[in-house]
Amino acid sequence: MSVLRQVRYSAAKSGLRVPIIWMRHRGLNRNDVFVAHYPRSGSTWLRFMLFEILTRKDAEFDDVNRDIPDVGGQRDAAALLPNQGRLIKTEEPFRPDYRRAIYLVRDGRDVALSEYAYEKAQGWIDCSFDDYLKMFVNGNASPYGSWEEHARSWIESPLNARGDLMLVSYPELRQKSEATLTRIAEFLKVRVPAQVIQNAIQNNNLHNMRKKEDRAPQIGYDPRTRSIPEEKRFVRSGAVGGWRERLTPAQAEYLQRNTGKMLVRLGFEEDPSAVPTSAASAD
Repeated sequence: MSVLRQVRYSAAKSGLRVPIIWMRHRGLNRNDVFVAHYPRSGSTWLRFMLFEILTRKDAEFDDVNRDIPDVGGQRDAAALLPNQGRLIKTEEPFRPDYRRAIYLVRDGRDVALSEYAYEKAQGWIDCSFDDYLKMFVNGNASPYGSWEEHARSWIESPLNARGDLMLVSYPELRQKSEATLTRIAEFLKVRVPAQVIQNAIQNNNLHNMRKKEDRAPQIGYDPRTRSIPEEKRFVRSGAVGGWRERLTPAQAEYLQRNTGKMLVRLGFEEDPSAVPTSAASAD
């Protein structure tokens, strides 16, 4: 599996990417809805909860990957939505093929840390984190371009302009899970009892997600210990704001300098140009 993943990763960053992506987007229908995101933004967790909400079944990796697949696997996906629509995951920047989507966005600084750890565990990269940050900012770390340009392609898309894009921040999903999932269900035009949403959240908390990964390892399994090494886990902590403890001041400043406008635009940073107003004193 690791060799196959390496081949796919290399192909995705080569000239083969254009025809591959074209092939993956065949067979879409107008009622499909996409769960869009930049890599390592929390979409696996979101898809697990949506699977349980829409099917009322327990979510396991094989079931979720089959019924809410990566784009390209839609032929065998279940029609979980009204009007025979399917939920399909995409990590691509916005494309005209997409008619309706949920865009899950996570703080780029947390994304950089998580994606670096993931790619290193896969054996795809062998560089320092400082070097990786330069590639992350320049759009060379991922086949999907830079985090900033990826977000811009979605929030400035025609979908957003006409109300067919739901922007969901990862911190919001973590901190206000029930309210956020309720809004997503409304966006998908499905009615769901509150208890079903609450059960989906509980069934897919970090502890339970790791147990599910133990049953279906996604990256690395050590047959000697019959376990997954911590550094090779696909399900990580999913920290919100973990970058504050893990980035050096120089690394944090570099990302702020190069992605700060988008961080502000998405609500992950306050606008430094905003001048606070104070109440005028009465004479």
